[in-house]
Amino acid sequence: MAESPRPKIDRKARLQIPAQPIQKHDPLERCNHWEEVVIGFSPDTAMVEATRCIQCPAAPCIKACPVGNDIPGALWLLEIGDFIGAANKFRETSTMPEVCGRICPQERLCEGDCVVGNNPKLNVRPVAIGRLEAFVADHQRKTEGLPRPTIAESTGKSIAVIGAGPAGITVAELLAPNGHSITILDNWPEPGGILRYGIPNFKMGKSIVEDKVALLRDLGVEFVGNVTIGRDKSVSQLLAEYDAVYLGHGASIGASPNLPGEDLNGVYYATDFLVRGNLSPEELPEGQKEKPKIGKRVVVIGGGDTSSDCVRTAVRLRAKEVTCLYRRTESEMPGRVEERTHAKEEGVKYVFLTAPLRFVGDESGNVTGVECIQMELGEPDASGRPRPVQKAGSEFIVTADTVVMAVGYWADEEFAQAVPGLGTQKSGRIVIDPDTGETSVPGLFAGGDSVRGADLVVTAVADGRRAAEAIDAYLQGLGSTAKAAPQMV
Repeated sequence: MAESPRPKIDRKARLQIPAQPIQKHDPLERCNHWEEVVIGFSPDTAMVEATRCIQCPAAPCIKACPVGNDIPGALWLLEIGDFIGAANKFRETSTMPEVCGRICPQERLCEGDCVVGNNPKLNVRPVAIGRLEAFVADHQRKTEGLPRPTIAESTGKSIAVIGAGPAGITVAELLAPNGHSITILDNWPEPGGILRYGIPNFKMGKSIVEDKVALLRDLGVEFVGNVTIGRDKSVSQLLAEYDAVYLGHGASIGASPNLPGEDLNGVYYATDFLVRGNLSPEELPEGQKEKPKIGKRVVVIGGGDTSSDCVRTAVRLRAKEVTCLYRRTESEMPGRVEERTHAKEEGVKYVFLTAPLRFVGDESGNVTGVECIQMELGEPDASGRPRPVQKAGSEFIVTADTVVMAVGYWADEEFAQAVPGLGTQKSGRIVIDPDTGETSVPGLFAGGDSVRGADLVVTAVADGRRAAEAIDAYLQGLGSTAKAAPQMV
């Protein structure tokens, strides 16, 4: 359907349109299943919600989007009923609108800059850009399937992509149609990276990942699982075997609070807990196929989205009491408000200004509790948030049968240091040219969390898009070789 010209917009009238309700499963019901909590919009309510967009010329929502989605353009097409056109408008700049519409923290990106939501006189919700993006992408995927690009004749060039997550998948999806041979290697058994192994089903159903993988296979992309780069094969070997290599392996090292008792039975790192709790045994490597042992009382430590994923997984694994400990107040928590709201609706208890000191166990080596101390907020630290300070003499015990540490992720410093000549930060993050994804090693590109540290799906997609363009130029001999001193993103 050709895009219709837009008539003159009555912005004042549009500002009076009420925000449309977003359907969700009832909290008592959803605690007993793993389906997505958010049902979303009906076609009629989606069109009305899209009409709330005032099509402002400045379009700050576009500038706030890491991939630069033409949000007003997409919402206009949705408003007039062209759902496929709207989906394709998002796909012009994003390889994963069905993912980003669900997972992105829109409240601090596009929706955070929405003019409708920033009008203090109205005091209304911004346009639900994320859920509208997911709606049109889902409609297209379910009615027509993911759009398949035309594939050019083979160039004879080959690319190895390390990591089957958002960055690596984006690179493959954009380069395969150009006639290049793409092989994606990943240490997990099945493709998807964080999309499969990090995002629980109640936030995003696995059919989205399966459809994307099926599309890539149809484009000729080969997936090789259960391969650990650095152990099974080195980056240097890949550079010798392929014409270019992309590092999109993410930030996979779970941070540890380094507290006494971490080795007790019943104490888990977040990734181990989540994959065991959310995935079927055939999707998991040996040693992780059994469900985590859940007692009556589960304690999760951390304040990000991963901690929300862990507490909500614990609820669905039939824990009777789930508590999240965080050392600052709720206003300083880095995770999404929506996810915490869902968790609270599902019965999760939050204890703020509380930090763990050690894990307590019994004579059999099983965790029985967490010794904690109360905190108070001091001057801002390097993050700009108030620094938590211990209150002397305020120690207390939180009883727990299961503890999950969800305190962040780091890039793999050993991996990066094992690549000869690769420029890295002290933390193991890879140094790249931010415009191209080029590293200090010719033919080697990188992006996503392996460069940024633990970040967003949408920023990994943005990195993958830039790198794909640069890799294509590199393979054609049109681009520069790796720069001696690239700058950090």
